[in-house]
Amino acid sequence: MKPTGEAVVAGREPACTEQLVRFFPQAVALRVAVQVTALRPGRTRLSERTIIEYGSSDNAIFLSNLPLEFDDRVLIECNPGPGRNKAAVIAVQYHEGKKAVAVRFLDGSRDWIMQP
Repeated sequence: MKPTGEAVVAGREPACTEQLVRFFPQAVALRVAVQVTALRPGRTRLSERTIIEYGSSDNAIFLSNLPLEFDDRVLIECNPGPGRNKAAVIAVQYHEGKKAVAVRFLDGSRDWIMQP
């Protein structure tokens, strides 16, 4: 091959959440701080703080370190703020050691997620 003198720039690899959001065309980019708690039987409650990166009034997509799988239930609380909803895991995307989770809200008003 002859050198052309042109620089080759590798394309940026889509982040884990960006790969998952392809399946949710109604979702828009957000940055909402939340507390996510896995709702499981027993007394142990696993939770973490994370950022909803994409969402709509029906769905949210965020990175998670919790052991979540399809159809698990979670509680998502706006941190700080009045938002609090139960949701079901509807998709999980693994990429480069990270896990993006998509949930569908199950109850109550979800308007808080789209508030600026």
